[in-house]
Amino acid sequence: MKVETAARAPRQRPGAEAPGVSPRRTGAPLQQHDRLRRRIADNLVAHAFLGLGVLAFALFSWYPIVRGFLLSFQQVNFAAPAEWVGLDNFQRLFDDPLFLTAWRNTLWFTALALVFGFAAPFVTAVVLNELRHGRAYLRMTVYLPVMLPPIVTVLLWRWFYDPGPGLFNNVLKILHLPPQQWLESANLSMLSLVIVSTWANMGTTTLIYLAALGGIPGELYEAAQLDGASIRQRLWHVTIPQMRFILLITLLLQIIGTMQVFVEPFVLTGGGPSDATITVLLLLYRYAFVYNDFGLASAMSTVLFVVLGAFAGLYLRLTRTKG
Repeated sequence: MKVETAARAPRQRPGAEAPGVSPRRTGAPLQQHDRLRRRIADNLVAHAFLGLGVLAFALFSWYPIVRGFLLSFQQVNFAAPAEWVGLDNFQRLFDDPLFLTAWRNTLWFTALALVFGFAAPFVTAVVLNELRHGRAYLRMTVYLPVMLPPIVTVLLWRWFYDPGPGLFNNVLKILHLPPQQWLESANLSMLSLVIVSTWANMGTTTLIYLAALGGIPGELYEAAQLDGASIRQRLWHVTIPQMRFILLITLLLQIIGTMQVFVEPFVLTGGGPSDATITVLLLLYRYAFVYNDFGLASAMSTVLFVVLGAFAGLYLRLTRTKG
């Protein structure tokens, strides 16, 4: 009987647990432990890269800002330790007649740059967007000046403006027009700098506008065309409203960038003639590296930082759209 019962008992598979005995769960905890270890390792690597980026940003961006702000309240002399002077640097800065001259020239440069530098990339982008052939080549041509080093661009244009063998005066000579003192005239020098800056920097803005134009649905233009809208009406009622956000951002960036103009007046005019093209950054450069007054230069940079920060905050508040 015992033999028959044993024969009829179900045969267990190798490695199976007996009935009533809980199975051993050694594989699941090991897998969870491996996953947790890999996750921790990935997070450590990610945080290491993030930490290095934050450290580099703090070292090369935040520290100079804080250091410059502190220097604006100090009298810096490399032969002796820095001495705290409070607001004396700002007092000397506001008493300098060139301070108001530099700000007036900078604002005038910014205004001219908005007239030419803000409209030219937009018009160029609209024209390129309407072309059917050679668009890629023309995009490269428009962006080519951006790839040139700024000093190379400025030196090239200095030859264009040369009163003797310069390109522009030779063209005027061919047209039987009198030559011009492009960089030596107080009336033309600032406009000449704006033209150089616009030509050198419009490529990036043009490509941004082209990308925004490519994102406008074609159905809007088709509907406007069916309604009898002209090209000007389609531009005003379709293109500009659809690109409103991009236009506002580029306007803000251009104002901030043009108010920090330095290379063009430094290389082409040196701030002349008669301080007609001296700008805020050029005056700051003189304070620091010509007069060796780093405290006064830091005070100038602090004023510029506050003005641009206040303008950016006010601009974003006025242009902010609800919900």
